[in-house]
Amino acid sequence: MMETVLVIGAARSGTAAARLLKQQGYDVILTDSGPVQDRTGLEGIQVVDNGHPDWLFEKNYAFAVKNPGIPYRVPVIRRLQEMGVPVYTEIETAWRAAEGLRYGAITGTDGKTTVTTLLYEMLRRKNPAARYAGNIGVPLSEVVLETAGEEADIALELSNFQLLGTETFRPEVSVVTNLAPDHLDYMDSLDSYYASKMKIYANCREGDWFIRNTDDPEIMKYAVSIPCRIVDFSLTHPADLCRHDGSAWLFGEELFREEDLKIVGDFNLGNAMMAAAMAYKLGVSLEDIRDVIRTFPGVEHRIEFVAEHNGIRIYNDTKATNTHAACAALSAFDDNVILLAGGKDKHISFEDLRQYDPIVRHCFSFGQTRDKFKDIFSHQTSVETMEQALEEALRIARPGDTILLSPACSSFDQFSNYEERGRIFKELVRQRLQ
Repeated sequence: MMETVLVIGAARSGTAAARLLKQQGYDVILTDSGPVQDRTGLEGIQVVDNGHPDWLFEKNYAFAVKNPGIPYRVPVIRRLQEMGVPVYTEIETAWRAAEGLRYGAITGTDGKTTVTTLLYEMLRRKNPAARYAGNIGVPLSEVVLETAGEEADIALELSNFQLLGTETFRPEVSVVTNLAPDHLDYMDSLDSYYASKMKIYANCREGDWFIRNTDDPEIMKYAVSIPCRIVDFSLTHPADLCRHDGSAWLFGEELFREEDLKIVGDFNLGNAMMAAAMAYKLGVSLEDIRDVIRTFPGVEHRIEFVAEHNGIRIYNDTKATNTHAACAALSAFDDNVILLAGGKDKHISFEDLRQYDPIVRHCFSFGQTRDKFKDIFSHQTSVETMEQALEEALRIARPGDTILLSPACSSFDQFSNYEERGRIFKELVRQRLQ
């Protein structure tokens, strides 16, 4: 008899998971609290939208798959758990369906997308079939459907939401880039947020690698009971993966020269070193690793250079949705930064930003949190919108200044996501510099 599976959330990852499960021979029900208007590819899948009726909970399910953005505490998930139904995320579903894929898995609070993108660029030099997936915007289930059982290497970015729903997922090499407070509006506690990241290596075996950032005290505290080979990383002291004499080294072998890296800041050097070590583990040649290092322009929305006008440089760092990421961006500049910050309040302290007061010439803060920057920076002005903040920044900017959008907040008060915020910012810059 065909087993029934419930997929909760009909966004891109839920739709992909439903299609994959249908292909595997399950009877699939896809449900969403809102309307499901685009049903392309959902033929043969029962779609229940605009709510979760009681009859859904009268069925027997082999397991359920939830959208990673749905907290475990919401009623529909709790009802399933009370019924004894295992609840996974799309990552676990896709992992179980594809035996021919090898994974380099990346999680952490900041730097995930840069490491993932660099790793992907390196992997595809080795084999054009390489793919990226996960939190970077492409559901792993889509990749599994497209690769159709072929062998391929996957650069996989994972949020803690995605990791929470894994049970058997196993990467060949993994890293936690760093740990800093985030998602306290979703998680029960900071401790549970940090601990969830460590699921990334929980199923690894002796021959797999976990790259451990020894410069991060929280990682050293939480990264315990590691079942695979530990590769220690540091930017500040000797380690398996470290910097020395102007180069990045892995086990005493030179990976690349620092001067060849185009993206700015020590944190980006660390991101590049992690990606290079992961690529090395997955069989990419040093020649290909170095070629990618020399040519990589950076990730969209992460300290992305937008324009220079009259000696004023403008950067889009909309992906800085917490203070730790904003601090990383600010640390890449020496002085004369006009900072544009603010957004949805995630109940995180902005105190970390105070250390950069000497280099912030002025902060124009906007959105829900605009007034929370008043006590952080000596020179600060609150405005309503990002557009107003940019106008004010351009009004006072002078040659040698850097205008930096690095919000330290999520975008959901005024935008649908951080990508939209970044795209609109870049368009506003172009309009004003015409």
